[in-house]
Amino acid sequence: MTVQPIRLGSAALAFPVILAPMAGITDLPFRRMVAKFGAGLMVSEMVASSEIASRRPSSRALARARAEVEGAVPVSVQIAGREADVMAETARRVADLGARIVDINMGCPAKKVTGGLAGAALMRDLDRALSLIEAVAEAVPQLPVTLKMRLGWDADCLNAPALASRAAAAGVRMLAVHGRTRAQFYTGSANWDAIAAVGVAVASLPDAPPLVANGDVTDAASARAALSASGAAAVMVGRGAQGRPWRLQQIAHELWGAAAPVVPRGAALAAAVTEHYDDILDFYGVELGGRVARKHLFWWAEAAGIPEARTPLVQAPSPAEARREIAARFADAPGETG
Repeated sequence: MTVQPIRLGSAALAFPVILAPMAGITDLPFRRMVAKFGAGLMVSEMVASSEIASRRPSSRALARARAEVEGAVPVSVQIAGREADVMAETARRVADLGARIVDINMGCPAKKVTGGLAGAALMRDLDRALSLIEAVAEAVPQLPVTLKMRLGWDADCLNAPALASRAAAAGVRMLAVHGRTRAQFYTGSANWDAIAAVGVAVASLPDAPPLVANGDVTDAASARAALSASGAAAVMVGRGAQGRPWRLQQIAHELWGAAAPVVPRGAALAAAVTEHYDDILDFYGVELGGRVARKHLFWWAEAAGIPEARTPLVQAPSPAEARREIAARFADAPGETG
């Protein structure tokens, strides 16, 4: 397949495979691990504008918004909210923290987000959605602004093409579309064919923003199928990278001839898991970090072919015991095979 070059401000994507923003997952430790193997772009977990724009944002909110500026893999910071002035201030704050790209969330289906008329709920009010886009673009003219959305709110409100065309006219530089409606959450299958209508809606615009297909992209075969059905220039990988931080580079290798990642096995796998575990504890502190690490250990074990290790790993009573379990169980794990 031919790579379609994508440049967003100072960031040039080495290849068109992007780490999806996942709340509570694509934090700094996880992005560091993905970056070790390779990715075209990584998007941070969603940052609530109400937290960052407050007079004294919490350290946890700032941690979620922290961006790696010097790394080889560019990072976009995703923000969410419903008030134009608050979103604008949030964009300015994350720019000050070092963000190279600001992404606007209009795709999160979680009730705690849509109940506040943010995330995917904005697809029911395109005028408000556009006001947020314009406010963010005006607040950070030095940075590219991108947008992530769904196909629509439900089967009776499939308005992603309309939102995309208005967003592109307002200066949005890239459009990522999850091939489900908000009503679907993550059930059923992503409709990659429906994403194509978004590309058609913006194709005639000057400097039409590249389109990114998201939803059910887990490996090279699904990435190829998503690109073919949607006509997108790039794919976005979410759950497929959980426990497999090398997955994005694998897709880039198989589809575009990028360097193949060295998938760790045996002692190297145990060392990678331990490194990620320790990074989580360093980042969040031992108590909170221990809770955050559990889901990642669960995914690492599942990907390594040792599902029986999930319970002892997540129930380890101390960091020292967790490290012993990691060393013992991953060193002999079958490991990722595809």
